[in-house]
Amino acid sequence: MTISKVALVALYARVSTVDKDQNPENQLMILREYVKNRGLEIYGEPYVDQVSGSWTSRPALDAMLKDARMRRFKAIVAVRQDRIGRSAAYLVNLAQELKDLNIGLIFATQNIDTTTIEGRAWFTIGAAFAEMELEYIRERTKEGLARARAQGIVLGRPQSAIPTQRILDLHSQGFSLNKIGKEVGMTPQGVKKRLIKAGVTKRPENQA
Repeated sequence: MTISKVALVALYARVSTVDKDQNPENQLMILREYVKNRGLEIYGEPYVDQVSGSWTSRPALDAMLKDARMRRFKAIVAVRQDRIGRSAAYLVNLAQELKDLNIGLIFATQNIDTTTIEGRAWFTIGAAFAEMELEYIRERTKEGLARARAQGIVLGRPQSAIPTQRILDLHSQGFSLNKIGKEVGMTPQGVKKRLIKAGVTKRPENQA
């Protein structure tokens, strides 16, 4: 399988939820320049997610794969493998599914193109490194959290971000835990804990 110079390709960009200062447009600029230099055409609008790379289900990725299964383009182009995913098993399985659909995976800054034999070999190696990096990130996160707890640092969202009085007002109006949660951006369990802490132990009968 080779990509012709008139082939349609899908652009995919992802920024992590923890990298709030990142702008996916930085990746898209690289991708647009890449396909322009190779005379390729972009299919529709770029697919963009803001979610952790460890998640295999993401809105834009899912939409892109749905279009891939309908063979609407000939290749998916991303900046690096870890933008698609960090699990080696997931990446390899995805590459095989796309190969069966006659669709390639191209990573612009890594010189990896699964439409070639060499590209498929480097892809497999890169997938292993992507998963290894994910494990390093997880370990560093665990170590950081443990260190913070040991130092007495309170983790999580500050309670002051959501005024307790607002929750109490909604509760007094007969709102259920679910509805209060939706109004203030908390889980029903979080609302219940806040009410109990405020001395309100009786919760609304209707929790729907």
